[in-house]
Amino acid sequence: IKALIIMLAGIISAVITEALTQKAFNKPITIKDGSAVLTGLLVAMNVPPASPVWMTIIGSAFAIFIVKQLFGGLGFNIFNPALAARAFMVASWPVEMTTKWFKYNDNNVIAKGITNTFGYTKEAFDTFTSATPLGLLKEGPKLVKDLNLDPSKLNDMLYSPQMIKSMFYGNIGGSIGETSALLLLLGGIFLIIRKVITWHIPIIYIATVAALSAIYYSATGHPAGMHAMLFHVISGGLFLGAFFMATDMVTSPVSGKGMIIFAIGCGLLTFVIRLWGGYPEGVSYSILLMNAAVPLIDRLSKPKVFGANKKKSE
Repeated sequence: IKALIIMLAGIISAVITEALTQKAFNKPITIKDGSAVLTGLLVAMNVPPASPVWMTIIGSAFAIFIVKQLFGGLGFNIFNPALAARAFMVASWPVEMTTKWFKYNDNNVIAKGITNTFGYTKEAFDTFTSATPLGLLKEGPKLVKDLNLDPSKLNDMLYSPQMIKSMFYGNIGGSIGETSALLLLLGGIFLIIRKVITWHIPIIYIATVAALSAIYYSATGHPAGMHAMLFHVISGGLFLGAFFMATDMVTSPVSGKGMIIFAIGCGLLTFVIRLWGGYPEGVSYSILLMNAAVPLIDRLSKPKVFGANKKKSE
């Protein structure tokens, strides 16, 4: 219910901000096109389910007014509005954006599977489940050291079949739109089938992260390399970003070749930030950075025109 309230708040804030801004700028009010609704929903999908509602309201207003309307409105914004709003909220309210996860109890499938299998105390398990899987990957070694636990068990837990299954179905902590990989995957496939988006960006983006993960964990001799690769593919906001945000027509390349270059860049930056960056997740920042490169990518990937009169085209 709290997640539903946050989503409604994000949508209402985005629609009202768009209408007021367009009225103030003496522009036609276009809230019926649904773009503001989509932006507000995606902003809400990028916040934790236990975060304060006012934060999403401000974030949605920022996305519409600063990132979209001040750049000229729909079709003229350089960056994805929802992701820019997420970056703004992380910088403004880091505690609310990184700690307000849903906390599961002992009846949760993770508790039954992982706690019993790996023998962690209830104190340790409560600490682990208060973080997202990627947060645990980043901060887990320090937590294990502070609790005087066997460090080898942490990797066994993170890359266990139980954890992979829990992440796939959505039985883990995370932002509203980054928990169930299964539902996100079904939604993405639906968009591709309906030709709302093409396969280029989501498939290449996800495949790049998978390939880099497989190469890295294979090169480092990780005993659970395949599970580690699956962990990176279905954790965090990768599916949300790949299917629903990187594919934004305004802020992504126009040609198939350009989309592939864009997607590879997103995948590379995501993996680098996850492993060596200061944040556990790199999806939002990777897409924003590649948004800035879209004009250059479009120029480099512009298809050649055959049969045109050179003098007339000049």
